[in-house]
Amino acid sequence: MWRQAAFAAVGGAVAVGAVPVALGAVGFTGAGIAASSIAAKMMSAAAIANGGGVAAGSLVATLQSVGAAGLSTSSNILLGSIGSAFGAWLGYSSSSDGTNAENDQSSSGENQE
Repeated sequence: MWRQAAFAAVGGAVAVGAVPVALGAVGFTGAGIAASSIAAKMMSAAAIANGGGVAAGSLVATLQSVGAAGLSTSSNILLGSIGSAFGAWLGYSSSSDGTNAENDQSSSGENQE
């Protein structure tokens, strides 16, 4: 159970922390869209598709907004919850034979450290 809790905490923190890093890596920065980045290519494609401008509410506009201002509190809570659930699942399923490591230890009567 402690293993799952630890994986859940790490999963939640990584999910919340990874979004700004990932957006910055593709070019959605606080100063705007970085030149010659994936974000710039996305913006160009969106502008061409919309006749010269990026539509409000489009994927590019939303990602730029998040890149510039960050995620809202509710979005961070949602991401953290999803990351925690994934982390807990990963912690549960990462034992060598697919069973819960605590059950293995208590059923064999031995300390498997």
